[in-house]
Amino acid sequence: MAEKQKEYMSYEEYLVKVKEGIVTPDGHCPVTPLLVMLQGRWKSQIMYELCIYDRVRFGQLKKDLPGITNTMLTKSLRELEDDGLVHREQFNEVPPHVEYSLTDMGNDLLPVFYAIMNWGFKYEKEIFEAKEDK
Repeated sequence: MAEKQKEYMSYEEYLVKVKEGIVTPDGHCPVTPLLVMLQGRWKSQIMYELCIYDRVRFGQLKKDLPGITNTMLTKSLRELEDDGLVHREQFNEVPPHVEYSLTDMGNDLLPVFYAIMNWGFKYEKEIFEAKEDK
């Protein structure tokens, strides 16, 4: 059975406290670290692809992300791994291969991606109309 994620405050509390500014006990913004981890053109798309697959090879990610270069995919995966969101497993077989998956910390982002997906469906028409008008 899946462990329920600890809530630091209810959504109702959040709506009130966000107006005052919410910081960690050390005085940091709790949102900034994730935004920094996912900054750039490809990282959020890579994370989305990793939500689709339990485990996935580099070649499949490359195929699913048209336009990304091998260098950028490698760099982004390494940074996501360094940040603790992605697990890399190397298989020393013939031929050798590598598989990527989400870590527990990465999997904890699934509710965040769910909320972003709902927002995207809600505002899809307005977003694409605005882009077409430019």
